[in-house]
Amino acid sequence: MTSDTQTRQDDTTAEPKRRFKFPTAFTVLFFVLALVWILTFIIKPGSYSYVSCDGGSPKPVPGTFGAVKVDLSFQERLYDLWVSPVNGLYGVRTPSEVVPDPSPELLKQGQAACGTMAGKQVPAEIVTAPGNTGPYNSGDLAGAVQVFFFVLAIGAFITVTIKTGALDAGIGRVTDRFRKRGLLLIVILMVIFSVGGTTYGMAEETLGFYAIILPVIVGLGYDRLVGVGIIMVGAGVGTLASTVNPFATGVASDAAGVALGDGIGLRLIMYAVFTTIAVLYVLRYAQRVKADPARSMTPAVEGDEALASAPAGPPVPMTGRQKTVLWIFGLTFGLMIFSVIPWGDFSSSLEPITLGWYFPELAALFLVGAVLVGLVGGLGEEGMVTGIISGAGDFIGAALIIAVARGVTVIMNNAGITDTVLHALEGAVSGLSSGAFAVVMYLVNIPLAFLVPSSSGHATLAMPIMAPLGDFAGVSRAMVVTAYQSASGWMNLFTPTSAIVMGGLALSRVRYDRYLKFVAPLLGILLILTCLAMLLGVAVPALGGPVK
Repeated sequence: MTSDTQTRQDDTTAEPKRRFKFPTAFTVLFFVLALVWILTFIIKPGSYSYVSCDGGSPKPVPGTFGAVKVDLSFQERLYDLWVSPVNGLYGVRTPSEVVPDPSPELLKQGQAACGTMAGKQVPAEIVTAPGNTGPYNSGDLAGAVQVFFFVLAIGAFITVTIKTGALDAGIGRVTDRFRKRGLLLIVILMVIFSVGGTTYGMAEETLGFYAIILPVIVGLGYDRLVGVGIIMVGAGVGTLASTVNPFATGVASDAAGVALGDGIGLRLIMYAVFTTIAVLYVLRYAQRVKADPARSMTPAVEGDEALASAPAGPPVPMTGRQKTVLWIFGLTFGLMIFSVIPWGDFSSSLEPITLGWYFPELAALFLVGAVLVGLVGGLGEEGMVTGIISGAGDFIGAALIIAVARGVTVIMNNAGITDTVLHALEGAVSGLSSGAFAVVMYLVNIPLAFLVPSSSGHATLAMPIMAPLGDFAGVSRAMVVTAYQSASGWMNLFTPTSAIVMGGLALSRVRYDRYLKFVAPLLGILLILTCLAMLLGVAVPALGGPVK
């Protein structure tokens, strides 16, 4: 064999070069964790004075920042890095203590930070800054174990429901009933997916519906992008305008120290408006394609012509058990929504129906729901337990991301640099009006959403820094939560780092560039409308959430 022949053979058998693949959220967060730890050696520690308004959580008093000394040896800093995920899960932070004799000037600044309510000064109490976080401390829970366990519980509930076949049968039944009314079917399905997005952040679950919906949509004379729009855009817009989504709104509200229902008025308006616009956008494209298939943005693939000409088959029969399961599924999420809304804030007469549930109660709700669904759905004891364990396992990734991201916050707090970063950002936004601040907060979160596609990881990482900035700008922390989740939802409608986007397009056999061309005008519309919504929320505190 000649050397030339050998060279050609080597070239032929050589493995193709591996393309760059964007790292997972875990890898990004671990890089952030390491980077932040390194920065603790560079950034000088500092602290604000803190005030507790009417017994609430301590918050920094603007204009009181000063340098402090943090005596941490290299070994102690290394230990903080070593146990940061543990601290992020169940670390305990030494609580603030009341300052016995604050200066009159500081007390005046604290009262100004707390503000007034109904013309009366909100009681203000100067306190020390919260202390160190560690797994063996006594004090306040700083870790995200409540959120962690809730994520596992909701994963168990959703997986057990899917295992009964009720969700697939329900979608199939709706699809068959409206088979001859294509546009109405598009509206109904998009609303269903958007409700899933706004209530529990429907994402991975959508991947199972492409095989059910796409053949019907193509069979009705539309193209595959219409099916993608129904599922991906429907659920995505719902998630963008999350109302009580535990993975976005819930995690962010917990990290920001506000109730899950704070700011729900604005989010409900955003959901109604954005969903309507998204539905009209997909309908317009669907009508255009049906009238002239040549105007489709994606070519037909093998088998599409057969689907379009094939007679409709009978729907998968829905058993009585499956109907009951769907009722339980809907009522469980309905109870979750009802339980977290602060009804008493709207009227004192509604105080008796305000449950005020939080993550512990909600986790118990979904665990009980999973058991009921398993029993009613006929899974049996073994099938039910297997489904619960499998569901918790499927969601363990999201739960662990929350713990790791919270660990980043712990490292910053223990090193005393959180307030230093806050002080730098305070200077950057101090000249902005409250409306401009809300818009800038939304725009700043967009690149963060690209780097951390996980909405829960993004929230846990960003909220401890960004929520207090709202205090400085006179913007409610609930508005900061809304700005974050809107940015995260907007980016996750199209980011190539999302497994939901790329996986859904792969199942749909639609190229990413064609989907991007399809969705780009809608993204521009949503971007502008979200900025306007930020201004509305600040202008009408009853919608965006009052400054506390």
